[in-house]
Amino acid sequence: MNRLLVETTVLSFLVGLILSPFFISIFRRLHFGQQIREEGPRRHLKKAGTPTMGGVIFLLAVLPVILIMAPRTTQLYLVILLTIGNGFIGFADDFLKVALKRSLGLKARSKILGQVIIVIIFFLIWRNLGFNTAVNIPLTGYSLELGIYYLPFLLFFVIGTTNAVNLTDGIDGLAAGTAILALLAYLLIAVMQGTTELAQFSAAMIGGTFAFLIFNLHPARVFMGDVGSLSLGGALAALAILTKTELLLVIIGGVFVLETLSVIIQVIIFQLTGKRVFRMSPLHHHYELGGHSEWRVVTGFWAIGFLFAVIGLLQLGAL
Repeated sequence: MNRLLVETTVLSFLVGLILSPFFISIFRRLHFGQQIREEGPRRHLKKAGTPTMGGVIFLLAVLPVILIMAPRTTQLYLVILLTIGNGFIGFADDFLKVALKRSLGLKARSKILGQVIIVIIFFLIWRNLGFNTAVNIPLTGYSLELGIYYLPFLLFFVIGTTNAVNLTDGIDGLAAGTAILALLAYLLIAVMQGTTELAQFSAAMIGGTFAFLIFNLHPARVFMGDVGSLSLGGALAALAILTKTELLLVIIGGVFVLETLSVIIQVIIFQLTGKRVFRMSPLHHHYELGGHSEWRVVTGFWAIGFLFAVIGLLQLGAL
């Protein structure tokens, strides 16, 4: 199995490495360039026009590899459903922004409606597999039976995870590198549980995302866009659900949680007091505006992401 995982990772990486220059060139010719927020760090303005929608690259690297290499089980199709489904929503949002020049992209309610439909389809298939609706509580050894409330939990969990990854995608390499660390953790969890298809899916995502990361490192030649961040979030959410480690993702993906909390805290405190807790949210911008270089912020967050992943695996006994 270890050899198979290495082969899956390497093949996905090589496909992504071949596709990246090709798609970057296409995106440039089509003028699919990133629009930069004027209220963000001033040094980001020079990134305007950098090709975006790069998430298409690792999705195209992963999908054919995983369909060829992995056992075609219902669990594999479920993880693909959440990954590609959310990626398609992100693609539609990106396309409206960069191709049709609609700055707001998809309306929030359209995004959420699309995600709700995908999650409901996922749940209906998942329920027929006989999975239980209990949620394991990390660090306690206890589980909470949600019963009919599992579907609302699932909706909150998937939408929350995808948007958390989306918020983290703000500087070169941050979201991709952090997602790779979380995917590595889920690769080990899947191996420990003996779910070959989920282990291979994780391996393929790691390889494809790593190939993309080479071109996404500072200074980035391509951004992943919503198609990338939402698909990565969907992949992590699906892996957590199918391995019954839903709440453990809060630890393993701790960086994503911190980024999201910084936005929530900033909005609430500003509305109540008119003052800001952070120089800017999400959290990575706070440190950028504090004078830290992009590379220092990214590597610092990667280090924190690595620690979170290790803590999560230790709690599960996977290390």
